[in-house]
Amino acid sequence: MSCLEATLLLIEAQKVVELRLMKLARGGLEAWLEAQLMVSEKVSAAFEAAGMLVVGKGFEAVIVRYREHVAANTQRLSTATTSDLHPQAWS
Repeated sequence: MSCLEATLLLIEAQKVVELRLMKLARGGLEAWLEAQLMVSEKVSAAFEAAGMLVVGKGFEAVIVRYREHVAANTQRLSTATTSDLHPQAWS
């Protein structure tokens, strides 16, 4: 397994954690929906990874696929407008 792929996943996932925490901290319906989406994504990703391993794909393939999910989440969560990120707009 490539240590580089695993290290990149670790770094990239931290950005998603940061973006999600910012969204959850604002509260409201958007935060609730994000929390629901996060849980369903985790369950889906776990089943996908298990399926990949069962059919003989290696851990590196799983990590590459997780990085694709992380990149999609980073893109989706990064599209917040500037006003969404300003603390005065959170009230």
